[in-house]
Amino acid sequence: MSAPAVERPPAVADDEGRGLAVTTAGLTKRFRSGQLAVDRLDLAVPAGSVYGFLGPNGSGKTTTIRMLLGLARPTAGAHRLLGGRMPEDAAAVLPRVGALVEGPAFYPHLSGPENLRRLDAVDRTADPATARERIAAALDRVGLTAAGSKRYRAYSLGMRQRLGLAAALLRPRELLILDEPTNGLDPQGTREVRTLIAELAAAGTTVMLSTHLLAEVEQVCTHVGVMRVGRLVAQAPLAELRAGTTVRVEVDSDRPADAVDTLRRLALIDVGADGHRVSAVLGDLPSDRVVAALVYDGVPVQGFRVVRPDLESVFVGLTGEGFDVSG
Repeated sequence: MSAPAVERPPAVADDEGRGLAVTTAGLTKRFRSGQLAVDRLDLAVPAGSVYGFLGPNGSGKTTTIRMLLGLARPTAGAHRLLGGRMPEDAAAVLPRVGALVEGPAFYPHLSGPENLRRLDAVDRTADPATARERIAAALDRVGLTAAGSKRYRAYSLGMRQRLGLAAALLRPRELLILDEPTNGLDPQGTREVRTLIAELAAAGTTVMLSTHLLAEVEQVCTHVGVMRVGRLVAQAPLAELRAGTTVRVEVDSDRPADAVDTLRRLALIDVGADGHRVSAVLGDLPSDRVVAALVYDGVPVQGFRVVRPDLESVFVGLTGEGFDVSG
């Protein structure tokens, strides 16, 4: 996919000036079966961020997105997109929002460009005079120019995802809401989509990215919201979430009892020994102070490590479930 210049949308702030592109208050969805799919959700997506909406499959991410876009009616609660109350302001707000949700639907007998022309023609806010240029640019951005004459029914799953992204990019958007956008893409296509998301964010577009792939969160997201069985269990800038994890030190010594004494003298907590390996929670103490204290006490040190939990461990701790770390 190529990277033409992106038109920068205007800055967005909500009605209280907090600079939020998406907000929800107590957003809830209970199905007729009685299943509580989304439970009192309070989202705050900063304008200009790439917000990773993360959770295991079935945690309520897609149901939330459908409510945000007016595709499903909430049981309770309220939400705003780009400062507009939904659904009251939907006619003014939704043209400024691009979305890819649950595998886009297109006419199977039409080509990619023909499908996009149909979509653009029914958008009363789009300029027909620029349709050809905008469609060509959108297809180029997602790497589908060469497939211009191929009918949609012959598209692979990855090509269908790309066409869905192209549909979301037919016009400059202030907010993009993408539900598993790399589904079905090969590794090269996945990298290209991540690069595209980074380019759009750099141009000022807010991107809300629903995913269960930690690699996508680590590589492109600035903020994270973590779902578990319908509830939001964490929401923060990614750097802040990482900073809040427990950092430990590990010492390899043939005198572990002496090493334990030194770490306890330093007032470290959760000190324990497993054979010749001694560990403790580091806290705010600089790691070089630990090494210096061990040397001062004459404790032989064969190995020393500062152990920080990886992102997978952080999210498994929040949800109690594993994530797909590939992609």
